[in-house]
Amino acid sequence: MTKNVTEKKPANGKNIDETTGVETTGHSWDGITELNNPLPRWWLWTLYACIVWAVGYTIFYPAWPMISGATSGTLGWSTRGAVAQDIADHEAKNAQLVADLVAADLPTLAPGDPLHRYAVARGGAVFRANCSQCHGSGAAGALGYPNLLDDDWLWGGDVASIAMTIDHGIRNDTDPDARWSQMPAFGDILSKPEIASLVTYVISLSATVEDRAQAAEGAVLFSENCAACHSDDATGNRDMGAPNLTDAIWLYGGDTASLTQTITQARFGVMPAWGQRLSDVDVDAVAVYVHSLGGGEQAPE
Repeated sequence: MTKNVTEKKPANGKNIDETTGVETTGHSWDGITELNNPLPRWWLWTLYACIVWAVGYTIFYPAWPMISGATSGTLGWSTRGAVAQDIADHEAKNAQLVADLVAADLPTLAPGDPLHRYAVARGGAVFRANCSQCHGSGAAGALGYPNLLDDDWLWGGDVASIAMTIDHGIRNDTDPDARWSQMPAFGDILSKPEIASLVTYVISLSATVEDRAQAAEGAVLFSENCAACHSDDATGNRDMGAPNLTDAIWLYGGDTASLTQTITQARFGVMPAWGQRLSDVDVDAVAVYVHSLGGGEQAPE
């Protein structure tokens, strides 16, 4: 509290404000003298209570940093321990569902079944934590990353095939059972005019092209160079991961420039083997989740 006052100095050496009779601190700025009023009692008791609480906290809970850790406190409590206990409690509550899901024949899980609902819920969490960075939070994919919502699958869209793809990955060098295929870089095999004809033919499979003669030339080249993987009718081959070229669904783009680059330089997308990072139940759960998004297929008979 400050006030423009005059002060006097009694015999005891203390500065006293003549107007209020209150002791001052002796500080004065531009004629304004600072009074030394006592702090409110409620404020002091609050301060003392906080000090007592702080001392008690440092005794009972982790508090003081040390060289290799912190004091543990007499109660032995820690945030890590609390989280670990919550996880253990959650796993204990769902232990039977986890065991049932690992043992289940995934294609037989019917929507609406409690185990299917659990798999979708758990798989959704696993997907958002591990797969959404590439496939998007809604699984719609991006350039070079497959859309998991449609029914266009390179390696099969039934739940067992999806689970195998997730488990072993694609074209990685860490899992010997990874899905594997490799397209040649036809820039080293065909001339630029031949590649242009081939591109025109591929586009003609799902759209109208103006140069039919060039497309016809491309059809011959396709039969000689591409049909072995993509099949004679260009509908693809899932055993080899060769895409269907007739449905206008393109992983790297279906325009002339994108197709020219794909045929000339080839593509080589890699997916991690998630079975090396996730538990069996998480692999199964995320497979069921992806299958449930709308593009899942029935298992082949």
